[in-house]
Amino acid sequence: MRRSIATVGAILLGLSIVIPGAASPSGAAPPDPGLSAADRASLAAGIPVAPKAALGAKPAGPNPYLAMVPDASRVDYSGWNHYLQRRSPAQAVARLKAPGAVRPPTTVVVDEDEPDGTRGANDSPAAAQRITKFGTAPKQKPRIRILGSLNPEQVVPDSVAANPEDDGAIPLAGNTGIGAAGRKGIETSASIGDGPHGSAGTGTNDFDFYRLTSTPGKVITVATATPTGDLDTVVVLFDPAGHVLAANDDFGGSLDSRLDYKVPAAGTFYAMVAGYNGLPADPFDPASGEGGGSEGPYTVDITAGEDDSDFFAVKLRAGDVLGASAKGANTYLTIFDTTPREVHGSPQNASFIYPMASPLPGGGNQVTDYVATRAGWHYVGVTGGSGGYAITVEGYRPVLERLRPTQTLFLDFDGARVNTGVFGGIGNVDLSPLAAFLAKWGLTRADEGRLIDAVTATVTENLRKDLTARGLNRRFKLKVVNSRNGADPWGQRNVSRIVVGGTIAESGVPTIGISQSIDPGNFETEETALVLLDVLSDAAGDDASLNTYLTPASNRVAFVGHALGNVISHEAGHFFGNWHTDNSDASANLQDAGGANFNVLYGVGPDGVGGTADDRDVDFGDDRFSPVEGFEGTEDTLGRVDFGVTS
Repeated sequence: MRRSIATVGAILLGLSIVIPGAASPSGAAPPDPGLSAADRASLAAGIPVAPKAALGAKPAGPNPYLAMVPDASRVDYSGWNHYLQRRSPAQAVARLKAPGAVRPPTTVVVDEDEPDGTRGANDSPAAAQRITKFGTAPKQKPRIRILGSLNPEQVVPDSVAANPEDDGAIPLAGNTGIGAAGRKGIETSASIGDGPHGSAGTGTNDFDFYRLTSTPGKVITVATATPTGDLDTVVVLFDPAGHVLAANDDFGGSLDSRLDYKVPAAGTFYAMVAGYNGLPADPFDPASGEGGGSEGPYTVDITAGEDDSDFFAVKLRAGDVLGASAKGANTYLTIFDTTPREVHGSPQNASFIYPMASPLPGGGNQVTDYVATRAGWHYVGVTGGSGGYAITVEGYRPVLERLRPTQTLFLDFDGARVNTGVFGGIGNVDLSPLAAFLAKWGLTRADEGRLIDAVTATVTENLRKDLTARGLNRRFKLKVVNSRNGADPWGQRNVSRIVVGGTIAESGVPTIGISQSIDPGNFETEETALVLLDVLSDAAGDDASLNTYLTPASNRVAFVGHALGNVISHEAGHFFGNWHTDNSDASANLQDAGGANFNVLYGVGPDGVGGTADDRDVDFGDDRFSPVEGFEGTEDTLGRVDFGVTS
């Protein structure tokens, strides 16, 4: 299942993003010159553009949820999503059987109060059903199973003829009539490739647009099926200004693609059906594709009806690690914080990425997790689909809180022997040290000590000083050490390391950086991450290379130290509990995904030159989840780390 950007997360929040051809948000990163305008539009909408692996097969390359990939256009995100969805339930069982595994607490069953066949009683956090018995404090129940049902409006669509061509842009969209004269939905059969810009015409790709209107609170659903032919559909919902409101590729089951969007205010909307790898760069220009999209016949249902969402309130303490998994009719599982704002909405199960030591649940169709930064009522919700569901909700305290040690982060610059098989590499290999790359940045061996000090200072500021300054957790405790200033502590208890050195060829892992896991709560305190240095030290030109931003005006030690420290902090952020955030929005975050816009992560200022006075300090904090990875909401990447390294 892949429900990128919105499906139901945007349903609940009314999220939108800006794609090329529309106005960009103030302060947003410039377009990546290595990607076409159409590819940038696809990736910004959460739609991958790489060739797909066979359904369920493991795609080539490193896991992009864990890796800082050099080029997002080469990553099969849909394939990885399917692979994780298939592997995660078995991995959850294996974690329970692992030596020393935390046994799940006794389950308490909670029934939804809203009667079956009705809706509206608990459809929002404000109206959530409160579950007072849940909690991590003594005498409370840290594991509950919620049983309920969803009962959305059943819309019967009207059968209509296909749009006449050309309907390949917002101004040319066929009018569905939805929202007028009582019509709530349409179904039709059409084809991608029969318009003037299909392969038989200009060859820039054919798109079909459908116009509809809706009132607030209704959920717009666009669902396609491709019973014959080679077409692999993508569906996107736009507003009149060309902003993407929702998008989907590879929904699963009998459907090829499906999106859902809850309407926040009355308006006009434009649904687009296109072939995979064939989105327009500009939704107002029917000739703005770049060719190569799949073609063939499809059927589409477009409806606007009343949805049903169910929310349940649980009271958390600051530092509680909350996990939830859901099975049944629902297609989306989410957590809202005390604000309330959505903090991790999930249409998928990616818990395969958790380490073996994690006790968090992972056996459902959807899995979500959250580290509470404030005490108070939080909200677990489900939506999408019609019928019964079961939600398992579990709460834990951070493991270091019980043990009272100090978490150590070891930065290894000396080269190391690493089993890269855990990252998808070739096994035990020797990775070359930082010193082997100094000359490529115009530095000498005499600069090595100052560079290591600069890198360590950046990591310390990002991971210790910023968290201490925020003051969320007075028991926060993290020690950052390096291979230059002391004995190698790797192998000792509660030491995680980041090996800084080596190349793609040496490791067998085509990435810039990669972490061993994503570990909300930091239950596994002895993990490894890699930061490879070949791409970072390539010749100037590629935006991932630090040399692209170095000029005679640069303080080279300061810039390389700062940028490299940010990449290292990013990888540490993963094994301390963070998922990727959006690298294409106006908010710079240390957890921003790789693949594009590296200048933002590196802290390059407005002058486009690294190591000058206008360089920016990039930190952990609030940002939207990466759209291509499928999650929705706002991730507090600082707060997730803060309570994972507590003692």
